[in-house]
Amino acid sequence: LNKNAYIQVALCSTSFCTSAKTAFMLIMKNFARFGTMAVLGNIIRFIGMAFIVTATTVLGYFILVLLHPSASPTFPVLIYASTAYVVAKLYMNVYGLASDTALQCFIAVEEQGIDPSIVPSELRSFVDNKGKKQKAAAGKESSVSPE
Repeated sequence: LNKNAYIQVALCSTSFCTSAKTAFMLIMKNFARFGTMAVLGNIIRFIGMAFIVTATTVLGYFILVLLHPSASPTFPVLIYASTAYVVAKLYMNVYGLASDTALQCFIAVEEQGIDPSIVPSELRSFVDNKGKKQKAAAGKESSVSPE
């Protein structure tokens, strides 16, 4: 909730407590979306971290062996791996914050009826499609007469 509250502070320019309440309500209304994004985001972060650590460690090992063939690679490779882990963790945290922010922006445009012209053209079709589906569903509900 803390991270989402700060995202709302940046999006809406409101106080932290107001933003925390808004973020909480947004999460509760869109629980499935946030849950799906959390699971997918964690999978992508894990894959990204594994790739960064593995690539850095393997590349460091080969460079070490080429430059110093007589040196024992154990300690330097452990240093490469630990440094790569820290860098990967920092990099993937930025990715996670960016994906959470993008999700909240997308939902804010949908729910608050913000003009879709401010949405980047690559994402506009998602907002337009969702808006059309919601309007169609609302039209069907109003045309059904109670029995």
